[in-house]
Amino acid sequence: MHLSLPAGTSVDAEIDLGTTDGAYFLQARLFVSLPGVERDVAQGLIERAHLTCPYSKALRGNVDVQTTLV
Repeated sequence: MHLSLPAGTSVDAEIDLGTTDGAYFLQARLFVSLPGVERDVAQGLIERAHLTCPYSKALRGNVDVQTTLV
């Protein structure tokens, strides 16, 4: 699939380092902006990217990642 992202596309990330029972953990929140893209199309792109991204695959099961369309 080839897609040109619109001008103004952005991803802001918030990463937390926490502890539980003496062990460290990471969690992430990604805030994605796709200006001019219909909301359901943008949400589908975000979900597909999260499933296919090599970095997301490496984190899956180890780091809680939440994605939000803004």
